Amino acid sequence: MAIDLRQLEYFLRVAQRKNISLAAAELGIAQPTLTKSIKLLEEQLGVQLFERLPRGVALTSRSEERRVGKECRSRW
Repeated sequence: MAIDLRQLEYFLRVAQRKNISLAAAELGIAQPTLTKSIKLLEEQLGVQLFERLPRGVALTSRSEERRVGKECRSRW
């Protein structure tokens, strides 16, 4: 299954807000829908993107490495 732009938009919003419920509200979708989309993206990539915390989420070191690496490559 291919990754689509919607999934990437969802990932970025959750990463920015560090909260799935807040990101879902801003995206105008239900929280379970966003959670399911993030889990599907993690399965497709074969890596856990977020650490689930009692009050929100944080990027895992693996997802942070990928994000920083892509940012560096895009600037060169």
